[in-house]
Amino acid sequence: MTLLPAEKPARVLLIAPERSYRTGAFVLAAQKLGIELVVASFGEACLATRYGGLALNRESQTEALDTISRAVSGNRFSAILASDDETVALAGMASERNGLPGNPADAIKALTSKIHFRRFCESTDILGPGFMALDSEKLDRGAPPGVRYPCVAKPARLSASRGVMRCDNPGDLDQALKRIHRLLYSEGKLGKDAVLVEDYIDGFEYAVDGLVNQGSLQVLAIFEKPDPMLGPFFEETIYLTPARLSHRVSDQVIKSLEILCRKLGIVEGALHAELRINSSGVWFLEIAGRTVGGRCGRILEFQTGCSLEELVLANSVRLPVIAGQSSGSCGVMMIPVAQGGVLRRVEGISTARHVRNIVDVEIDIREGQILVPWPEGCAYPGFIFARGRTVADVERALRAAHRCLNFVLAPQWPITTGPPVFNGPSPLGIKDSI
Repeated sequence: MTLLPAEKPARVLLIAPERSYRTGAFVLAAQKLGIELVVASFGEACLATRYGGLALNRESQTEALDTISRAVSGNRFSAILASDDETVALAGMASERNGLPGNPADAIKALTSKIHFRRFCESTDILGPGFMALDSEKLDRGAPPGVRYPCVAKPARLSASRGVMRCDNPGDLDQALKRIHRLLYSEGKLGKDAVLVEDYIDGFEYAVDGLVNQGSLQVLAIFEKPDPMLGPFFEETIYLTPARLSHRVSDQVIKSLEILCRKLGIVEGALHAELRINSSGVWFLEIAGRTVGGRCGRILEFQTGCSLEELVLANSVRLPVIAGQSSGSCGVMMIPVAQGGVLRRVEGISTARHVRNIVDVEIDIREGQILVPWPEGCAYPGFIFARGRTVADVERALRAAHRCLNFVLAPQWPITTGPPVFNGPSPLGIKDSI
């Protein structure tokens, strides 16, 4: 796939959290395509302003929108984009306010709210699990009545499978809700409609990345998740593409997503959908107005020859795309966190990199950092990338490379405050004193 640089430089506003890892990738992609990129970000020490960008007020959506409108007014902007989940809603509102391509308000709600999306599916004939939404104050009252088991409890405002737990009976659900309450309290995200309790949907799980342009959907990839997603937790590990699906089932997935976009009113921008397939059809679990997270987008670059950020920018300014031939398969492993603790070292990285069909092994975590397993955890310690002739070759390579790695950990001791407390005599037989 080849992108043709713009004949006349287009201008795009990118709204990004101050620490987004994707900002740099968008800047590089814009330079390659000949697009003028202006970055709008948050924070008192916002780096964007040093490079001609905008500093936005995180505490006031109205002020942030006013700042964007002043920048856009009188300037030739083609689009306003969001880099991450956190900025999708603001980018959508700014686009609508300034007459730039974007999605209507109801579509933005579905792309940014798990509960709004559930309610939409419930009100239409889109296959989705039955559910109930719980406010924070109900999380310590035990399992609510009317739940069908097995079920899945999940925080409504967290991503990356944080806090998502399968529950097979009321006792499991009672413990899961308490655990989610502690997690949301630590994140400062307690409130109304804090948790979803929904039917567990059996089946094989997949993800789809696409771009929508004036209502037309272009599917970039269908990702297969080969590990059984049965619970009790749902930490994602391996993505493979192309998925091992028949043409009939692949067409069914794409058609179902096109119907979903049409009913939601999604007409512009990036799209990431999570779904399960079983004998009843295609069940949509989540949908987001962004591309695949983490560094997983690299495998799309393997397939298309273009970075994911290039594709998103090109779509936003209507740059022509020349489709090329891609062969073989590729995949990524988000290295799972098997055990919590303080990292001392990672062994076997060089050996893992020399496994046949492995492209790279990237370890992000550093000595002294803390590994936290799911469902409370959210940060992968690294990523493994592979390319091969077949999907099976790629999967074998990822698993073989992972077996080479050994994360050496030290226990994480709880921190206490105040003077030490001694229960009994000194181990040396000396009287304790201060």
